[in-house]
Amino acid sequence: MMMKIIASAVVAGSLAIGCPSWAQPVRYNVPRETDEARAERLARWQADRFGIFIHFGLYSMAGRHEWVKSIEAIPDEVYDEKYFRRFNPDKLDAKKWAKAAKAAGMKYAVLTTKHHEGFCLWDSKVTDYKATNTPFGRDIVREFVDAFRAEGLKVGFYYSLIDWHHPKYEIDLVNHPQKGLSWELYKKLCAEPDPNAALKPYLDRIAKLNETRDMAVYRQYMKDQVTELLTNYGKIDILFYDMSFPQYITGKGRKDWGSEELLTLTRKLQPGIVVNCRLDLLEDPCGYDFLTPEQKNLRACPVMDGKKVAWETCQTFSGSWGYYRDELTWKSPAQIVAQLPKTVSLGGNLIMNVGPTGRGEFDARAMSRLADYAKWMDANGRSIYGCGEAPDAFEKPDGTVLTWNPTTKRLYIHLLEWPIKSLPVKFWKKIAYAQFLHDGSEVQVAEPYWKRIDNGDDKSDLRGTLELPVMKPDVEIPVIEVFLKD
Repeated sequence: MMMKIIASAVVAGSLAIGCPSWAQPVRYNVPRETDEARAERLARWQADRFGIFIHFGLYSMAGRHEWVKSIEAIPDEVYDEKYFRRFNPDKLDAKKWAKAAKAAGMKYAVLTTKHHEGFCLWDSKVTDYKATNTPFGRDIVREFVDAFRAEGLKVGFYYSLIDWHHPKYEIDLVNHPQKGLSWELYKKLCAEPDPNAALKPYLDRIAKLNETRDMAVYRQYMKDQVTELLTNYGKIDILFYDMSFPQYITGKGRKDWGSEELLTLTRKLQPGIVVNCRLDLLEDPCGYDFLTPEQKNLRACPVMDGKKVAWETCQTFSGSWGYYRDELTWKSPAQIVAQLPKTVSLGGNLIMNVGPTGRGEFDARAMSRLADYAKWMDANGRSIYGCGEAPDAFEKPDGTVLTWNPTTKRLYIHLLEWPIKSLPVKFWKKIAYAQFLHDGSEVQVAEPYWKRIDNGDDKSDLRGTLELPVMKPDVEIPVIEVFLKD
């Protein structure tokens, strides 16, 4: 995944990407489909709502961020001598991964088949830089696919467009380990009146290094690898490409990746697949399937060309994606559980990440957070699966988020804050019955106090109440299931 600083930075002097003109969308040479066909293709993935991301690679051995090779500017020979030649995650058991994800209530899984470091987790025929050439000697992608399918989860692949190991991948000044300057200095120089002049010594240096590199060769390499991944492992449900960065000087975008050809190949090999938005084809509605806000909490469902679009927020239990031994920024159970209904209430999917250790296990901290999900989803999964945004007729009470199942016509009130004895609701007249979802116990509905004593006052701002116990139930986020009147 991208580093947070890169995701949020605005660099002066870089090539600007304006807002797409959705009134007249750019038409790239990619497969076309109707809005109806696209909605049908996305429907099952959206109904699942909850997935697991697994970031695993050589960086797991370093145990200090999946971008360690770039952050510390580690040369290939040093990185490979330390990690590639010693890679042997002897405790890797994909069946345990899958069982933990299923228990947590996750319905699909996405594995980093290749991250930015370029190391491949499958037996690719077009490179020697792969798991089967290490002391471990096994096809991790195969084990992942078989294990997760056996548990009934959909399977997806993450594939990095970036490759810091491939000898033909051209070096950039943004994130490549051989860039020759710090991110802080890069930003400073880009802020100069003439950033190209300020960066000239570094641009000249990488131009010399890039004389023997050729992105056309690398583009073919990517096509060959994507063909392997989408041909040799049966039906693949999701493909997560990562990442384009054309807004930066020496950054890379759709032309560098051959994105149109890559997306066309993807859809040809797996017609029903769901593809994310990081190929830099956002100007075309057929250039992606879903948006991917990373480590962000949205306030509303994203809208393009006046239409709400599918989206998935990718989140971590801590601050990094790969295993980070010493990280102390782990989110609390309340934080990670609340993230799920908050996302679904806005029509989005949530994919939570685990970075296995260098020996291939989910560590105790990750297992603890998955157990928090397991407990909550066992009781409240009905408020998530098949659910989405509530109709506008239901105004959410303070301290809550609402989800709605359009099939069962049931409304779910997630109590992010525990009120004192009662929860005021404006839509009280529409309620036929209400109950706590975790134990099926009734939640009584009381009409507005002033309506009772005034004998029929029906002012539009009157609110009935859902009568609650003084003590909060022993549930991280209690949920009230509302049955509506016909």
